[in-house]
Amino acid sequence: MNPEECKFTKEHEWVYIEDGDTAIIGISDYAAGELGDIVYIELPNAGQKVTQMDPIGSIEAVKTVADLYSPVSGEVIEVNEKAVAKPEIVNKSPYDDGWFIKIRMDDPGDLEVLFSYDEYRDFLGEEGAGKDEDAEDR
Repeated sequence: MNPEECKFTKEHEWVYIEDGDTAIIGISDYAAGELGDIVYIELPNAGQKVTQMDPIGSIEAVKTVADLYSPVSGEVIEVNEKAVAKPEIVNKSPYDDGWFIKIRMDDPGDLEVLFSYDEYRDFLGEEGAGKDEDAEDR
């Protein structure tokens, strides 16, 4: 899937809309790279209701654990068991094989508060600029 067709959160989750009301959720290649080698993923079960920006699981890498947040509200309709069984595919293919869950959205309006691809890239640039400035001060 093309990341330019996704929406993004400040927490680095992406959402791709399929068939109008189905949201496919994953983490960005930036997040996968920052986490490093992902070794474990905890996700909600199919049938579970989730609320926009509430924690829905976690991602464990060799050196850290990060919470996973839902970019939209709705019902989990599918879990990517392949990613659960082999979490390293998230590092290799975060937008294709490494997606996490599919959600039937309650309200497509949830998407309005998310970044477009270009806005997300700008956000990453702002985050990076802050890090670079800090490095120059040392």
